[in-house]
Amino acid sequence: MMSELKQITSESEWKSLLEGSNEKPVFLFKHSTTCNVSADAYKEYQEFETDLDKYFLTVSESRPVSNQVAEDLAIKHESPQIFLLIDGKAVWNTSHWNITEKNIKEALTEHIK
Repeated sequence: MMSELKQITSESEWKSLLEGSNEKPVFLFKHSTTCNVSADAYKEYQEFETDLDKYFLTVSESRPVSNQVAEDLAIKHESPQIFLLIDGKAVWNTSHWNITEKNIKEALTEHIK
């Protein structure tokens, strides 16, 4: 089943997403619209099929939200960057060329039982 990508643009949406990860794991992707690496990673993320909710934020448009994500998760900001969130924490994250369908699948296998 293909889940659609949902964009977050506010800190309240971020808080809601993070709280929602207590009920069900979710993905969050930080996207840079000016970066070719991010464009490739975004395509991999977009095409990855899962029944988990998939969110993204555009760093240039939502800088305060991006900064809040880095602060709340205590993970240095990079873009592109992807997180698998479970129980309000990033159980897995990676960035740049490591954002591939293969790596996302491996993260799911490792963290979702």
